[in-house]
Parts: sequence; C-alpha cells; structure tokens
Amino acid sequence: MKVEIWAEITCPWCGLGSHRVDRAVERFEHRDDVEVIHHSFPLGGSFPADRTVSVREALSSKHGISGAQAEAATGQIETLATSEGLSPYRVLDNVVGNTELAHEFLAHASAQGKNREAWDTIFRTYFGKAEPVFALDDLLRLSDGLGLDRDLTRQVLTKRRYRAQVQEDARRAQRLGATGAPFIVVDGRYGVPGAQDSDALLDLLRTAWDESHPITLAPAGDAPGCGPDGCAVPARS
Repeated sequence: MKVEIWAEITCPWCGLGSHRVDRAVERFEHRDDVEVIHHSFPLGGSFPADRTVSVREALSSKHGISGAQAEAATGQIETLATSEGLSPYRVLDNVVGNTELAHEFLAHASAQGKNREAWDTIFRTYFGKAEPVFALDDLLRLSDGLGLDRDLTRQVLTKRRYRAQVQEDARRAQRLGATGAPFIVVDGRYGVPGAQDSDALLDLLRTAWDESHPITLAPAGDAPGCGPDGCAVPARS
C-alpha cells in the first residue's frame, strides 16, 4: 500500500506531518507492506533565489504578522513537535528562501533511489539544525551525506534538469484536490489535507487496507456456533 505526501520544505506543518505519518505507519499492523513516498509542493518560489530572509521578517512583510503573534503561532508548532518526539524543531529562529532548487535536488535524489532519505535529511537539516537548504552549495553538502555523486548532482541542478518534473508533481497534487501542504494520499483513494494526527492517520491506514483486502467467507456447512438467539446444541450421536 502506498502513502504519498506532498510537502514544502520550509512548511513547519509539513515536517511535523511527515513525522506523524511515520508514527502511524510504525503502529500499523501491516507496516512492512506500506511504501511512503514524498512529493514536492513548492510554495517558496516568490522568494529571491540569491538570498534568504529570517522567518520573522517573512511573516511580518508577507503576512503582516507581528513579533508577538509570530512567537505564539510558531511556538505552538514547536511545542507540538517536541511533544511528539521532534526535538529540537526550530521554526521561528530560522531563515526562509526560494525552495525551487531544493525541490529539484529532492527529485534528483529520488531518481537515485533515495526519496525517503533525502526528505528526512532536508527536514532534519532545516528544522532540526536551522541550517539553510536553498543554495547550490547547501544542497551539495546534503548530497555528500546521502552518498550521491557530487559532480552529477551539481550538473543536474545547474542545468535545472528536474524543474519540469517538480512543477508536474505540484500540478498532480492540485488535480487530486490539494490547495496547500501537506497533502497526503493513502492507497491512491483517500486525500487528506493538513498535518493530521497519527491516530487519525492510523485509522485511515486500517480503513484503506481493509477495503483493499476484503475477507471472503468460506463455506461453513453445519458447523455449530452462537448467535442472537443462543448457541447451537450439538447433535447426539
């Protein structure tokens, strides 16, 4: 069974939502038969490609959110993340930037068979260490840690080889009903917007599994059993 997650790298709910999916899968009875795949839903294309800005500045300039409001909103997410096993999880004291190249890096890593590792690494680097993941040099350092060929990674990112694929990834999510990130699709049939809690996701995994693995009742013959009107009495030989 496939679980697909569309996410933006700098979206704090996406990092937490990905973690919640992992927790749900870990508790799922058929976890070994579940494949989790991350896809790109870029939201940071409006930022300049050559520099980063602080989260505080971005919230103020783009959304009119004051310092106190920003601390309250991001503090809630940080507290939730900590309570669910993600610590540290740095949201407010971080930077944001144009994420297009980072998504192309993730598409390249996925093509090399490292979808899960690359997304885990980029979330951990960005939210766990509050390190930038936007520029070519940032991404080349990540490629080294993932065991990717540095020269090949530089080449595909410089030539923007995966730009069209990333754009199509986002369009596919929109066709499925996504209006933001994270957006989760379970078994190709259930679309779930937002960072649902792990209990709700676990219930959905079980529902999707049961629907795709129906039980066929075998002929029972005259085997005895109990029902609303009592239990059958075995015939005497």
